[in-house]
Amino acid sequence: MSEAEPSESESETETGAQLFGVWSVEDIEFRDPSTERYITVTPIAHTMGRHAEKQFKKSEISIVERLVNRLMQTDENTGKKQQTTRIVREAFEIVHDRTEDNPVQILVRAVENSAPREETVRLKYGGISVPKAVDVAPQRRVDQALKFIAEGVYNSSFKTTTDAAEALAQQLVGAANNDVQTYSVSQKEEKERVAAAAR
Repeated sequence: MSEAEPSESESETETGAQLFGVWSVEDIEFRDPSTERYITVTPIAHTMGRHAEKQFKKSEISIVERLVNRLMQTDENTGKKQQTTRIVREAFEIVHDRTEDNPVQILVRAVENSAPREETVRLKYGGISVPKAVDVAPQRRVDQALKFIAEGVYNSSFKTTTDAAEALAQQLVGAANNDVQTYSVSQKEEKERVAAAAR
């Protein structure tokens, strides 16, 4: 009996929890070491705002939930978390059908490819405002990437025939492939181009 118990516990840990009951969050590959610490992958897509206590706790939330929260930040969808979570779930299914990869891995790659490395700030010298290129902090890089992806989805699906889940799937697959035609990647390239000119 004592010999059988460890094998049962091993089988429980092997199966583990899955995102939406389908997608594994194990063995996710990170290509960007700077943002890896700020992209948390967990099987939970709704923490009920427990992260709101401290300023930088948001990095401990699942990147999927952060995407859901970002997609809600429009006039039409504010507070509709169940609806937005359903859209993300459907988008993940579309992504899996197109790429045959784990959609969580595609999301991580999309965030890494959409995160700008440089941006500009305005410095005042006397009465003159001068743009200056600065490196972007890793946490801000992740925040900006999620913002660009959410804006791309909104622009593609609002007042068009494109479904929101389809628009999100297009953004994720395009950004994961580093396609410059994708809104999030083009925004990142634009920010870096402006910063390079202000060096």
